[in-house]
Amino acid sequence: MYAPTPTVTGLVELLDRVDRAVASALAPVTASEGVSRDGWRVLLMLARGGGRSMGEIASHTALPAPTATRVVDKLVESGLASRRTDPVDRRRVLVHLAGDGRAVIERVCGRVERRVGAALGSAHTPERAQLAELLEALASRPSGPS
Repeated sequence: MYAPTPTVTGLVELLDRVDRAVASALAPVTASEGVSRDGWRVLLMLARGGGRSMGEIASHTALPAPTATRVVDKLVESGLASRRTDPVDRRRVLVHLAGDGRAVIERVCGRVERRVGAALGSAHTPERAQLAELLEALASRPSGPS
């Protein structure tokens, strides 16, 4: 029978707790804006600039294509995103962040950053900078089986 080492269990448990903390910080704020967690992920992707194809959105969010389409439909209906024909390939449609979508991102980020900042303390310490660097390194690694 396999028993994980305490260090691995500790790390896995910590990651699970961080995931729950992120969800509890984001969920009420995004919900107050009428945006689901998947919708939030799409908005963040669109905020990086340029139009995105539905295939890119589905891949980035790890959603099945029909679900990604429903998420984008809701964002478009809410005025947070828009669809436009790709100027390079007129057969493709690209999704863009709308001005109202950018405003939602700014409000949500501001509220969540204030909430997390209050929990971590407002001082910008070396430890806080190191934590940000470690989280960025973890988030930028390709996900998948290992």
